[in-house]
Amino acid sequence: MKAVAADVAPTMQLAVRFSGAAIFFGVWVFMREGRAALADGTMRSGLLIGTMFALEFIFVGEALAHTTAAHTIVFLYAAPIFTALGLQFLPEERLRRLQWAGITIAFLGIVVAFLGRAGRPTGEMVGGDLLALLGGASWGLTNVVLRRGRVGNAATEKTVFYQVATAAVVLLAFAALTHQTRVVLSVSTILALLFQTLVIAIASYLAWFWLLRHYLTSRLMLLSLLTPIFGVVLGALLLGDPIDLRFGLGSLFVLGGILIVNARQILQRTFL
Repeated sequence: MKAVAADVAPTMQLAVRFSGAAIFFGVWVFMREGRAALADGTMRSGLLIGTMFALEFIFVGEALAHTTAAHTIVFLYAAPIFTALGLQFLPEERLRRLQWAGITIAFLGIVVAFLGRAGRPTGEMVGGDLLALLGGASWGLTNVVLRRGRVGNAATEKTVFYQVATAAVVLLAFAALTHQTRVVLSVSTILALLFQTLVIAIASYLAWFWLLRHYLTSRLMLLSLLTPIFGVVLGALLLGDPIDLRFGLGSLFVLGGILIVNARQILQRTFL
């Protein structure tokens, strides 16, 4: 997204990505279920997770205009905290004290790895940080709705369809209202949009929602804290972004937190 932002605004890239994914998953759903696809009682919670999904990306896109990318990543990846808090009503999802300590350590690792100084006005940065935090809340609570709403019992492809279709409509409307619909086609732009649609919005979402149905949501969300680390590593390899001691130390905290949360399962698999 960053590499082709000059040709296509990030919000418009997201709208195109989700539009393509909506067509793919829409055809899949209606071929399997026909006209009764949306009459199974899942539409209400499906539209809710789709709206929250869209809001997540809107908040993040706007946050980047007011604060640093490091701040945005830190507050966006507070999502596991919102997920864990929202899922405390489910006995099988409740975290023990040691696991809460793991979440705290992992989040501190994200802060250490990505939080840096910036020369922007404090008030502007606070507003951007708040938007990023709202993005994290939207992402985290989306998983709560998925687990507790009727859409959680729907087929994976239908769940993804609700999200990407709603996000496509909302993001296209937002891009139009904010005059971010300009698209300059080039080889790089076309390849970037194809990658985002086929790999990110189709293949990875299928894998993610399959995982959500087979593993505890709170622990999967903690593992997702590795995402910004991969982002920085790839940024260093592809864009020449520096990796300093802060990043290395933060990475150790993140990995340590993940190990703490999963310590019981790791010990059981190793010694039993």
